[in-house]
Amino acid sequence: MNRRMVIYRVGQILELEAALLLIPLAVAAIYFEWKIVICFVVSAAAALVPGVLMRLIFKPDNQMMYAKEGFSIVTLAWILLSVFGALPFFLSREIPNYIDAFFETVSGFTTTGASLVPDVERLSHGILFWRSFTHWIGGMGILVLIMAIVPTDSGRSMHIMRAEMPGPVVGKLVPKLKDTAKILYFIYIALTILETVILLIGGMPLFDSIVHALGTAGTGGYGIKGDSIGGYNHFLQWVIAVFMVLFGINFNLYYLLIMKKFNAALKNTELWLFLGMIVVSTTVITADIFKVYGNFGDSLRNSFFQVTSIMSTTGYSTADFDKWPVLSKDLIFVLMFVGGCAGSTAGGLKISRILIMAKTVINDIRQQLHPRSVTSLKIDGKPVDKNTIHRVSTYFLLYIFIIVAVFLLISFEPFGFETNLSAAVSCFNNVGPGFAVVGPAGNYSAYSDFSTIILSIAMLLGRLEIFPLILAFNPSNWVNKNK
Repeated sequence: MNRRMVIYRVGQILELEAALLLIPLAVAAIYFEWKIVICFVVSAAAALVPGVLMRLIFKPDNQMMYAKEGFSIVTLAWILLSVFGALPFFLSREIPNYIDAFFETVSGFTTTGASLVPDVERLSHGILFWRSFTHWIGGMGILVLIMAIVPTDSGRSMHIMRAEMPGPVVGKLVPKLKDTAKILYFIYIALTILETVILLIGGMPLFDSIVHALGTAGTGGYGIKGDSIGGYNHFLQWVIAVFMVLFGINFNLYYLLIMKKFNAALKNTELWLFLGMIVVSTTVITADIFKVYGNFGDSLRNSFFQVTSIMSTTGYSTADFDKWPVLSKDLIFVLMFVGGCAGSTAGGLKISRILIMAKTVINDIRQQLHPRSVTSLKIDGKPVDKNTIHRVSTYFLLYIFIIVAVFLLISFEPFGFETNLSAAVSCFNNVGPGFAVVGPAGNYSAYSDFSTIILSIAMLLGRLEIFPLILAFNPSNWVNKNK
């Protein structure tokens, strides 16, 4: 393990977080929230000092990085980002319990959007902006941002991208990884600005437009109103719903469209499966909730919004789907597992993994019927190697195991089966809302400190897709002599 490299990179990330904390500080100053400004100053200094020391003291002679360094950097970075990112909530006393503040920050950076703030409208503008900004930072990944803006000497930064970017397979768009990171962030920023402008045109105030665009881009879903998006006009709800779909799509496809490779982009199986599931789910739920609203337009709008919100794992809401008929609730619960496309900012199992597992099952059935036949798994005409299939199978087993473990660990809470199971599933899949106590009209504030920590770990495991967190804390990774 190149421990000096790990500490050095984590120090860089803390320095970047200190710089990013100046943006909500400026927002607080604009609204004359001087107490909040001081809290952000202290928080930025708290992140900056150890960051500078780590970078100066542990500058490595050997810049080489392997998988174990990549996993360790990503894991430690995300944990420390949350540790220091929680300070503004705690110091301002707007979330007086530090464990609760840590949960809120983890939920922000992992783009989960599960909140334990009972009255979000009482929060200051600076704190509201920081909550949504953590979604935007975590959506594409802060280490990808580091690669885009900080010169790197190592040619092995792909290990960082693989550890942080969601999906079973991560590749470069262009030969240089730094350029790939820049392209991804260019698309990310462009879509965020576009949504902000359209929301402004639709009549949403500037502050509201910015924070909701940040929350949509990161597929996080922190709202600034008690009813989330429900109080805004129908046009704005449709706009946010459409952008939730756009941010749930693999960003590589946007690059292909920019490069005018329309055939390659539009023949993507994962894309059409993702869109197809949205259409089918929206149709079923629209028919089911028609008896609730008695109006096709309202039924379609609320159905489409909630389906896209859950599948993109954003978590915004226009209605309390916990009060919908059983069929609609059950379908929404199933969609919590599915998630968006690989290479998007969405969480969940991912469409690509579901596609690989489904094709693996079909191939196995064919093999049983025709034992002498030779079958290969292909997606979009390209063969999927056995290592990828094996990793997907292993990931799925761990995925189920962790959800069960989290559910059992929080089951002593007196909230019932529906609340605890949906909380475990929602947090691990980075969705946000669940059912009953943690439904769209509820929050996570009633959970004990122990359960709050367990759910925070679940969110980190879900966002980093299990392996980096497990492997980073494998003792064997840390016993080797420094390189």
